[in-house]
Order: sequence, then structure tokens, then C-alpha cells
Amino acid sequence: MDIDELDWNRTLREQFEFHWNHQLRARLDGLADDEYFWSPVPDAWSVRPRGTSTAPMQAGAGDFTVDFGYPQPIPAPFTTIAWRLGHVIVGVLATRNAAHFGGPEVSYETWKYAETASTALDQLEEQLDLWLTGVRSLGEPGLQVRVGPKEPFPDLRMSDLVLHIHRELIHHLSEVCLLRDLYLHTNPSAHGENR
Repeated sequence: MDIDELDWNRTLREQFEFHWNHQLRARLDGLADDEYFWSPVPDAWSVRPRGTSTAPMQAGAGDFTVDFGYPQPIPAPFTTIAWRLGHVIVGVLATRNAAHFGGPEVSYETWKYAETASTALDQLEEQLDLWLTGVRSLGEPGLQVRVGPKEPFPDLRMSDLVLHIHRELIHHLSEVCLLRDLYLHTNPSAHGENR
């Protein structure tokens, strides 16, 4: 096949879709609230009921907020599954869906963070669907368009942003899977409950 005949839009989508469909999604099934909020170390950043955080800063519009600090402490605090999913849902997906694909304006401050693992997974799937639908709508020509001033590097092309977002998704969601493994192997009573 001639390189000019490749469907780059499909290829970029499949970079993440294959990973999601064949490696990640099934690994998230059965995520329980205990796992979602579990911290293997003291003082990890998480999503917590409003007013209960000891992190330097908190953000969120609902009953739960996400921990953060600016500038970020060195070393960066360990983060729970709840925090990592919140970051992926809001910072990686929802803000990009708003900036490029007509999603509602959103920020860490205005987001209603999930109070349960099930709600977080629903939010994740909703934002993933919006993202992949948006990427599909770009077709081939849209991948060459500059991302513009809504992104930190406005001269990059949409294809660069798609690759970046997919790397972020694969990276952070793989961390979530690793934390699930750690939870399972350090909490013997969890065997059979969540898998």
C-alpha cells in the first residue's frame, strides 16, 4: 500500500482504541470505591469530601475536591486512582473536548469530581467518547490544522495533540491498572471481590 493511501485519522484513533478495547477497559471492570480512594502511602493526593483535604490547594465544584499544589511540590506527592482518573477525565480529556470539539467549558475548579468509582468510570467513558468522536470528525485535513491559542504550544498540529493525548491516556490509565494490582496484592480480602 502506498503511504499516501493510509488513513492517518483512523490510524491515530486506533492507537488508543486498540489499547482501550484490548488492554485497559476490562482491567477497570469492578473498580470498587475502596480501591478508588485507596492510598498505599501517607499524604497521597486524592479526591476527597470538601473540607477534608490537607493538600496545599483543592479544586472542584461539587461535594468532592481534588488535591493539588502550585507550584507542585518536589517530589510530587503520590496520587490515588481517584486523583489519576480525575486528572485524565478533566485535564487530559474534558478540557480538550471543550477547546476543540464543542464540549462545555470546564476546568479543575468547575468540575464535579466523582464520589464513587462507578461515577468516575462513567465520566471517563463519556469524555473518551467525546474525544474519539471529535478526532474522527477531523478527517484527514483537520489533523493538519494548528491547535491554536487554547493549547500551550499553539503552532503544533492537531495530529500532534492527538498523539500527545493518547500517550497521556495510555500512561495514566496504565498507572491505574498498576495501582489495582498493588491493591489486590496488599489487601488479601480484596481477592475475588473486584476481578
